[in-house]
Amino acid sequence: MKEALDRLVERLDGLAPATALVLGSGLGGLVDQVDDPVRISYAELPGFPRSGVTGHAGEVVAGHFAGTPVLMLSGRAHYYEHGNAAAMRPALEVLAGLGISNLILTNAAGSVDPDMGPGSVMLITDHINFSGSNPLIGEPSDRRFVGLTEAYDAGLRAAIETAAKATATALHKGVYMWFSGPCFETPAEIRMARVMGANAVGMSTVPEVILARFLGLRVAACSVITNLAAGMTGAELSHEETKDMAPVGGARLATILQRVFHDGLPERKVPA
Repeated sequence: MKEALDRLVERLDGLAPATALVLGSGLGGLVDQVDDPVRISYAELPGFPRSGVTGHAGEVVAGHFAGTPVLMLSGRAHYYEHGNAAAMRPALEVLAGLGISNLILTNAAGSVDPDMGPGSVMLITDHINFSGSNPLIGEPSDRRFVGLTEAYDAGLRAAIETAAKATATALHKGVYMWFSGPCFETPAEIRMARVMGANAVGMSTVPEVILARFLGLRVAACSVITNLAAGMTGAELSHEETKDMAPVGGARLATILQRVFHDGLPERKVPA
């Protein structure tokens, strides 16, 4: 971690963001809205993930977003790539070491709610871990017993809701259910998800939420809805559809996030 942290500190050249964004499938276009960007490939940062999923660039982009310092991670590792739920841990440890206080996660997801169609944005209020895994399995300290009652920070969620109202951008709220992937869910699994209280389903984000809370970061997360889930339309799902539809909701999410950053977020913490 130290080598990656030192390289980032050197490249950031005094830039001290309080907030980091993790960009999900097809949402990498947000980096184009960063002013005076500093771009660092994950390959230059030991421990950072090597995503093999199309739609994930694999780079850190730092600069100013809506006038506020930001650090964006364009691309993530998924559990289904290597069977490692903790693959994002080194990257998140580096963020914590930089003094990042707030982590906003984004993803592309399928909707379980027929009234929340493709192009919608959903603020995640809670999650269901249906993967059978956890990124803290094997952690030797008692810190592994992380409380998740308030996994999604109330203050960050309020800031996102306020920004959506201020920009007249529709924002749904709901529960995200993490499936391991890589195959899409079956219609029966989607019926189960609905009964269990899920509003959207996907293959990422929850490991990062758990790790971020373990590291003491405040967390918020938003899903961009790319499709109605399996069995709801009769159509076969594909990753190509995910990539094609993500920019539609991504533009709405960008509008919300621009206002969030313009209005300001909690200050950064001082690295230990």
